[in-house]
Amino acid sequence: MHVSRRSVPALVCVGAAALAAPGGLRAQDSRGEEIFNQVCVACHTVGGGVLIGPDLQGVGERRSEDWIIRFVQHSQQMVADGDPDAVAIFNQYKQVPMPDWPLSADEIRSVIAFAGEGQTAAAAPVAAATPEQIVLGQALFQGTTRLANGGPSCNSCHDVTNDAVIGGGVLAKELTTVFTRLGGPGVRAILGSPPFPVMQRAYMDRPLTEDEVVSLVGFLEKADAEHALHQPRDYGIKLFGAGVLGALFLLGLYSLAWRGRRRGSVNQAIFDRQAKSA
Repeated sequence: MHVSRRSVPALVCVGAAALAAPGGLRAQDSRGEEIFNQVCVACHTVGGGVLIGPDLQGVGERRSEDWIIRFVQHSQQMVADGDPDAVAIFNQYKQVPMPDWPLSADEIRSVIAFAGEGQTAAAAPVAAATPEQIVLGQALFQGTTRLANGGPSCNSCHDVTNDAVIGGGVLAKELTTVFTRLGGPGVRAILGSPPFPVMQRAYMDRPLTEDEVVSLVGFLEKADAEHALHQPRDYGIKLFGAGVLGALFLLGLYSLAWRGRRRGSVNQAIFDRQAKSA
């Protein structure tokens, strides 16, 4: 089943603090599990512990169904409106915004049913990257080494303060301290199963391999740990200077190419000859 989603700013979803309901297993649980695995699994578990957002097991006992549905669909609007529970969740989980998922009320209820009775695995421990994998992660991040399945490099949309890599894009979250914000399991979860619609489309049928995930996590951990030793790049003056030099070079090249050009008016020369003959 395909669940439509709309694009959201930045890098991670934090908890629909609500997806559990009492009672026995219902027929819709299987659909709820499918939706959970498509939409929620990158940031949440059910009984497996905190990942990026809260463990959703039993949360239905703390929130009403109506509140859960509103939060899943409009979490950031609720935060902006000052809903005390939404603000508390937002602050508790490092102010990482959860996408506003365009799921229907029935789809959300099916996830509530699954979360009330289901169980998911705890976050897998993040394997430590070797020095070779960290170097590979650096190359993968900036695109000097292509991803195995042909996905776009990270710096197409993201930047990181690290003198070893070229500047990246500004279309998405800056990742210098992403390891501090989300931790290894969180970064790994997002790379392995992107929760954001833009990332999902970018890596559709082109997922990262396990070695690429470990390598990128290792590089981001190293970049985070060493970011105080590196300087943010400002390409403005350099680009301006390069533009001026390039313009001067082109003007000089055009002058050489046109040095043999006719400098006077052809019509004037014809007129002058006719005037003399008259």
